[in-house]
Amino acid sequence: MTCERKFMSEVHSRRCSVTRFHFLPLIIFLVGLHAVEGIWPLPQTMTSSAERYSLDPQYFNFNYGRDSATQQGCSVLDAAFKRYFSIIFPDHISDKLSVFAERAALNAETVWGALRGLETFSQLVYQDDFGIFFVNKTEIEDFPRFQFRGVLLDTSRHYLPVQVILKTLDAMSYSKFNVFHWHIVDDPSFPYQSRTFPGLSSKGAFHPMTHIYTQSDVRRVISYARLRGIRVLPEFDSPGHTQSWGKGQSDLLTPCYKGGIPSGTFGPVNPASASSYQFMARLFKEVSAVFPESYIHLGGDEVDVSCWKSNPDVQVFMQKMGFGNDFAKLESYYMENLVNITSALNKTSIVWQDVFEYHERVMVEVWREGCYLCEVRRVTKAGLKVILASPWYLDLPGPTHDWVRYYTVWPLAFKGTEEQKKLVIGGEVCMWGEYVDATNLSPRLWPRASAAAERLWSDEKQTSSVARAFSRLQDFRCKLLRRGIQAEPLFVGHCRHEYQGV
Repeated sequence: MTCERKFMSEVHSRRCSVTRFHFLPLIIFLVGLHAVEGIWPLPQTMTSSAERYSLDPQYFNFNYGRDSATQQGCSVLDAAFKRYFSIIFPDHISDKLSVFAERAALNAETVWGALRGLETFSQLVYQDDFGIFFVNKTEIEDFPRFQFRGVLLDTSRHYLPVQVILKTLDAMSYSKFNVFHWHIVDDPSFPYQSRTFPGLSSKGAFHPMTHIYTQSDVRRVISYARLRGIRVLPEFDSPGHTQSWGKGQSDLLTPCYKGGIPSGTFGPVNPASASSYQFMARLFKEVSAVFPESYIHLGGDEVDVSCWKSNPDVQVFMQKMGFGNDFAKLESYYMENLVNITSALNKTSIVWQDVFEYHERVMVEVWREGCYLCEVRRVTKAGLKVILASPWYLDLPGPTHDWVRYYTVWPLAFKGTEEQKKLVIGGEVCMWGEYVDATNLSPRLWPRASAAAERLWSDEKQTSSVARAFSRLQDFRCKLLRRGIQAEPLFVGHCRHEYQGV
């Protein structure tokens, strides 16, 4: 495998991220029960025996295979080896480069598949009551069911410090999520610090110094995510959800009228003004350079057209364009221009399902409640790719046993052809920010988000039983605690290593 293979190519086929483990016993013991409840998310195939062998952290080491296409110097795997040594042996430091005849083998077709394999291996290691580390003889073949497995964070309604984002990226990697959907700006605040338009954050952020993401912050997040096999998908939602934009760009939003005179309030981005598109072209040119991800999310949801209706200039423009009084056509015109702008920058556009009504050259994210599978069927019938978000909104508080409702989601349970079902590329957990900040983000996300993670990774038939999943998720939640993630309890019980961050 090649270390710097294009980052987008984690999964283009079922075989792209195949990982295999074969653990050859060093010291074998016969035990009646496995000491590990299971792996989360569940691998595609897993055979484990009662034989186990001990791991001595003073001699244990990760190495590149002699015939591996990737060798030392691959930044992703070099960093992963150090990181996973610390995860597996939290009280030890690795400084050895020893090679032994007895070894566990991980075979992967991509670097990103190797990262997922390291996570799997880390979950197989356990300790006995005397503190000795063991792993059972196990063979696993694994690959993700869906290529897009995302978590959305909203950093406009409440500002999330960079360290909180990085901690979330850690937790995402443990559940094998691979996309961080960064809903970075919205109506309440514009924390992204633009070099091209510095007034957007200096006037639109909650605070121009303490509540912003500098270019350096963004690069740090992207780099941190990449080392964990996570893409950073930015979202700059428009034409609605843009009130904070207008504070730093005075001619961008539509002036609202009442009784034929300006009311002093503003609506969505003005789609009748050429300057709006000139602004967007310059902004997205910068964004496309800052975010290397080949996808960009353009939003397009929940546009209140009442301000457009009140504005005489917009009305004149609509008549000129032959739109009549059809504001859906006006929004379609606006989104068409944005898609053209981003396409010229070699970006593929993702939009919320609202825009599917008007546009057919995009990837669609289904988010509305109701019969979301009906919408998935409708979009795929049009030949468009789909990301499913509707059943995985985790921002509202609820009992932890809510994990069951996120687990018992069947993304392909709609009437459609096999070709249609192949267009469902995955889904994502959404954590909107109205009632979420750094104080409650982690326990609200975890371990409920992990339920969605298994649905997006694992074989559906093997993971249809909630009862069988419960003990594995309990065990995984304890692993999260030991790794410093504040994951809520599922029910009465305890973890051998309780959370120590208090």
